[in-house]
Amino acid sequence: MRSAIRTVLALVAVLLLGLAGVPPAAAQDEGGDTGAVTDEEVDNLVVLTGRAVVAEGDTVDAVVIADGPAVIDGTVRDGIVALNGDVVVRGTARDDVVAFDGRVVISGTGHVEGDVVSRHRPVTQSGGQLDGSWERFNPGALRGAGIVGWLALWVAVSVSTLVLGLLLLWLAPRVAAAADAAAGDAIGPVIGWGLLLTIGLPIVAVLAMVTLVGLPLGLGLLLALGLIYGIGYTVGAWLLGRRVARRAHPMVAFLAGWAILRVLALVPVLGAIAWFVATVVGLGALAVAGHRSRRPVVEEPVAARAMAGPPPTPATP
Repeated sequence: MRSAIRTVLALVAVLLLGLAGVPPAAAQDEGGDTGAVTDEEVDNLVVLTGRAVVAEGDTVDAVVIADGPAVIDGTVRDGIVALNGDVVVRGTARDDVVAFDGRVVISGTGHVEGDVVSRHRPVTQSGGQLDGSWERFNPGALRGAGIVGWLALWVAVSVSTLVLGLLLLWLAPRVAAAADAAAGDAIGPVIGWGLLLTIGLPIVAVLAMVTLVGLPLGLGLLLALGLIYGIGYTVGAWLLGRRVARRAHPMVAFLAGWAILRVLALVPVLGAIAWFVATVVGLGALAVAGHRSRRPVVEEPVAARAMAGPPPTPATP
C-alpha cells in the first residue's frame, strides 16, 4: 500500500510539473538528446524525451523525465521520477528515486538518502550508499486501488440517491406524482426539456463565468450541478419503478427502479447510458410538472352560479 501511495504521488508530481510549464533550460535541447540545468537557472529539471543530466556541482529540486535515462552527477534535493528509463546516481539524491519502467543504478560515488521504487531491483556498486529500502513497483496495485475507489464511489452514489429518493417521496409526494403524470402523457416535452437542462445548464454556467457580474452565478450553478443531476436521476429511478411496479406502494416502486439503475451502474458503458437517460427523463418530468402547476385554474364564480338558479325541470305533458 505504501508503494502504491508513493507511486500515485509521483504521478501527480509529474502532471503538476508538466502543467506548470517547462522552463527553456529544463526542456531537451534542440538535438533532443539532453536536458541539463544548474541551480542558478531553474529549480526543477523536466525532460519529455532524451536524457536528464544534473552535472557535477549542480543542485536542483526535482528531476522528472518521461522517456529516457536520468544521470545524476550533482545533487537532487526533493526526488527523481523516471517513467520509462534507467536512473544512474553518481552524486546525491536526498529523497526518493522512482523508476516506473527501468532500473536504478547507484555508482561507487552515489548516495541515495531516501527509498528506491522500481520494477527491477536496484544495483548498488561498491562504495554506493542506499540509506532507505527498495520497494517493487507493482502496476497491479494501482489497478486494485482504482477498483476500490470506483466501488467506493458506486456505494456513495447509491446511498445518496436512495436517501434523496426516500426524502422526496416523504416530503413532496405530490411532486413525484405530478412528474409521473407528466412522463405518462407528455413524453416528448419531457425528453426535450430534459435534454435542454442536462446539456444546457453547464453551458450556461460557463458562459456566465465569462463576465465579472455573472461569475458568482456561474460558480454557484456549477457547484449545484451535482445536486441537480442527483435529483433528476432520483426522479428517473422513481419513474422507472412506477413502470415496473405501478400497483405497488410508491416507496416500493422507487426502490425497484433505484435497484435496477444501481445494478446497471456496475456495467461501465451501460451504466453511463442509464445515468444519462434517467437524468434527462427525471429533469424533464420535473420541468413539465412545474410548468403545469403554474397554469391558472378557471372556475365559474359562485355568484354567477347562484344567479343562474337551479336547472330547469322538464315540462310534464
